[in-house]
Amino acid sequence: MHSKLPRVGTTIFTVMSKMAADHGAINLSQGFPDFDCPDLLKELVVKHLHDGKNQYPPMAGIPELRQQISNKISFHYQFTANPETEVTVTSGATEALFDAVQAVVHPGDEVIVFDPAYDSYEPAIELAGGKAVHLALVAPEFTIDWDLLASSISDKTRLIIINSPHNPCGGILTRADLDQLADLIRERDILVLSDEVYEHMVYDGEQHQSVLTHPELCERAFAVFSFGKTYHATGWKLAYCIAREPLMAEFRKVHQFVTFTSTSFLQYAIADFMAQCPEHAIELSAFYQAKRDLFCDLISNSRFSFTPSKGTYFQLVDYSAISDKNDMDFATELTREKGVAAIPLTPFCQQPSEAKLIRFCFCKDDSTLKRAADILVAL
Repeated sequence: MHSKLPRVGTTIFTVMSKMAADHGAINLSQGFPDFDCPDLLKELVVKHLHDGKNQYPPMAGIPELRQQISNKISFHYQFTANPETEVTVTSGATEALFDAVQAVVHPGDEVIVFDPAYDSYEPAIELAGGKAVHLALVAPEFTIDWDLLASSISDKTRLIIINSPHNPCGGILTRADLDQLADLIRERDILVLSDEVYEHMVYDGEQHQSVLTHPELCERAFAVFSFGKTYHATGWKLAYCIAREPLMAEFRKVHQFVTFTSTSFLQYAIADFMAQCPEHAIELSAFYQAKRDLFCDLISNSRFSFTPSKGTYFQLVDYSAISDKNDMDFATELTREKGVAAIPLTPFCQQPSEAKLIRFCFCKDDSTLKRAADILVAL
């Protein structure tokens, strides 16, 4: 059989989580909490489950949830999104990213991605018949090389994918970055896909700069957000996309034939929770900054070197003082022999990573982080 994705295997997150389970390792690899979602949210799920909210909801998401999303986007980003035509609920952010790519990328189009890039971007591009153009972010801050981007834009460039806060590097885009991007594409027919699933995890007093806050970019962008990340419920696979009506119309054409719609009673529960507990999202950065600070403090006496993450719930560390192995081999050894699972950077890059960097996930109970740190400090 001729594969449509010949270079794609099993995602690194599945590989490392299985390895962690097989070897009884502490799983700081795949990005999901080991603590539960809020009690009130669970109570609302049960309420709506027993209230009979168990049939197909509308294709774009229930009106109540789309209205709450619109309210939230207005509050946080001063962006007015019409809940009828510019907000769509999806079965996870990966679906939203896929739908956006399929909606606007045609065979032969080029899509610019920045390495390390989340691993779902390129397969979506290839399945649309497009070509991913990989541009390396500039270490150690993992910033965009604007001269390289300018020289890489061609008449075939259809879409640029940005990700802030950035997975796996934990960097954030600034307002100046968004202005630079707008300057580069102002006279061109280029769209933006902005992956903002870690929007409420930005630290040290910084603010998340959503593409929706930019008066030019918001008119030509898809912005993707995640309920799973925000509400500690990654297994629910619920997310949403915001875009202006012409773009959203194309997005929905794809969405309706990928999942059509998403779990009904979960949508009702989240809509109620958003209305009753808006402070949850507001307080999330402080919650995760405390975990970042704890984890960084716990491993400060280790042989890993690092700069505290600016966003997300991931921390990159340099292990060059511990091992000369490549990142895949080191992460495998760390999991199998030492009992802590991490994610290597190579699967996020077109070229194997030369840097001795791995990613730890700190969205864990404090006791989990302490157990892992004891092992890491002893290396």
